[in-house]
Amino acid sequence: MIVVAALGGNALLRRQEPLTAENQRRNARAAARALARILRAGHDLVVTHGNGPQIGLLALQGLAYRPDETFPLDVMGAETDGMIGYLIEQELENALDHDRSVVTLLTQVLVDPADPAFRAPTKFVGPVYDKGIADGMAERYGWAMARDGAQWRRVVASPKPLDIPDTKVIGQLIGQGCVVICAGGGGIPVIQRPDGSLIGVEAVVDKDATTALLAERLGAEALLLLTDVDGVYRDFGAPGAARIDRLNPEEAAQLTLPAGSMGPKVASARAFVTSGPGRIAAIGRLEDAFDLLAGHAGTRIAGEPPRGPTRS
Repeated sequence: MIVVAALGGNALLRRQEPLTAENQRRNARAAARALARILRAGHDLVVTHGNGPQIGLLALQGLAYRPDETFPLDVMGAETDGMIGYLIEQELENALDHDRSVVTLLTQVLVDPADPAFRAPTKFVGPVYDKGIADGMAERYGWAMARDGAQWRRVVASPKPLDIPDTKVIGQLIGQGCVVICAGGGGIPVIQRPDGSLIGVEAVVDKDATTALLAERLGAEALLLLTDVDGVYRDFGAPGAARIDRLNPEEAAQLTLPAGSMGPKVASARAFVTSGPGRIAAIGRLEDAFDLLAGHAGTRIAGEPPRGPTRS
């Protein structure tokens, strides 16, 4: 089966870790080992990933170099996608003993220039700050800032993905037996001009929404949303919080979840599951990727009992 797996920000950076090349490579190696089990079980695999911390750091580096000549977010998205894709690609090739081709593809994602998200930024990028520093950054650079837990981060527009022009070439690569790393950071956001040409825009598309759309367009059977928690929790953070093992799409729609974290994941999982018969989605820890696919870990969203993979 075709499995599409979205790596959360923890794929390259654990919470509170410095954003160093060494840390990112170590985490990419752990991600590759987890994903390699799925490939060894005989499945095709497409990998997407986040880039929020990396694109935020790149923006800060650009400001330190030439404050008045920073690159737009779509260009910085392409730069970080290349860097992250390189690390995952190399570590996945190593984990597979180089017996399967792995390719990274910079992926454009079409958005609507009239999307209301451009007027109300919500997507977190970059490092966290104390309130005083965040206020100073907002005043100096004109950034929108929002609370992220106990601290503050920059937020940017996150328009809805409408189409993925590169879907055809991704499908061709899968057909040739390649493992494809694509749609990094939700893809590079572009709009279509009146003459039909594409141009990038200042935004960051939600990774999970793009991944669900890509999985649907590729005809995938399974969608894995991999993060650093072991599933979806009812009453998360409360004394009686409990992980939910299974949900159908109707139950998933009724959950009240944080808009900036688990909410988009459940919404994306539900959208994929309802896009075709027999499709399943699972949310859970990166290291549990194979067990998520088999139905032995995390939170599974499905309309009917799915078939798990062969155990390796």
